[in-house]
Amino acid sequence: MLSMRDIRSVMTWERAIEALRDGHRGARPRTEDLLLQSGPFSVFSRGVVLPGYGAGIKVCSIFPPNASREIPLPTEDAIFVVIDEDKKSISCILDGPEVTRWKTAADSALASAILSANDSKTLLVIGAGPVALALAQAHVHVRPSVERIMLWNRTPQKLDGIAQSLMPLGRTIDVVTDVNDAVSQADIISAATGSFSPIINGRFLKPGAHVDLVGGYRPDMREADDNVIEQSDVFVDFRETAVEAGDIVQALANGSLAPGDIKGDLFELVRAAPERSGKATVFKNAGGAHLDLLIALTAARELGAGV
Repeated sequence: MLSMRDIRSVMTWERAIEALRDGHRGARPRTEDLLLQSGPFSVFSRGVVLPGYGAGIKVCSIFPPNASREIPLPTEDAIFVVIDEDKKSISCILDGPEVTRWKTAADSALASAILSANDSKTLLVIGAGPVALALAQAHVHVRPSVERIMLWNRTPQKLDGIAQSLMPLGRTIDVVTDVNDAVSQADIISAATGSFSPIINGRFLKPGAHVDLVGGYRPDMREADDNVIEQSDVFVDFRETAVEAGDIVQALANGSLAPGDIKGDLFELVRAAPERSGKATVFKNAGGAHLDLLIALTAARELGAGV
């Protein structure tokens, strides 16, 4: 199995983002999910067939109580299995959380490269979870104009390590306590939380800002309020999965968003970037196993794994 260390030894943000860009120029994937729950324990599986690349399946074990142990353990463990395009045999198994880290941040960064302002100066990252650091790094990679990175989390102490890890980027790093004030200053906002109520209030949104919504993967979760959705051009990474995510589901249900209001997904955006309307943009990063597959193949090939 290719480990976290193996994957990090060969992956760069440029390599990850270009892998996703190239993959979105091809055919759309077929995906299927399986979720089994037993109390707080869940087993989740997401499979994909992507013409021209092969197939893959993510297998994930989720147990939130692990975080509350005397010595905390990861709440999620996963592997990603690559299936060869030609022989249809299992060709590689990779560390799942590390693949997720790269694909999640690269997904958001690819959209930001297309949708955010070229001269963006201020980035706000909301959340202190496992992808917060990666999101900051990836956004700065595609927008090197960023001079200041603000970090906000309900428990600010959890941001200390992230702030330290961002120092080598050479930007001003600020842990902030007033999220509304931070939203009003940010050119790019990237939220990756498990919030069940909106954190980003549209009343404070800067004109022309880009809002990247990464959390809120369940229908009952949400990171941005209706005001954000109503005043923005809305894009998603993959229509088929985005319509199951809370920020989209709830906006569709209450009428602040109509199905026809979704301007496009990444398969459309990489083919033809939209004209800028001057409005804010929202990008819902809902993920998909095709993204895992593209990252997994890139890492495996760089490592000479024979895929």
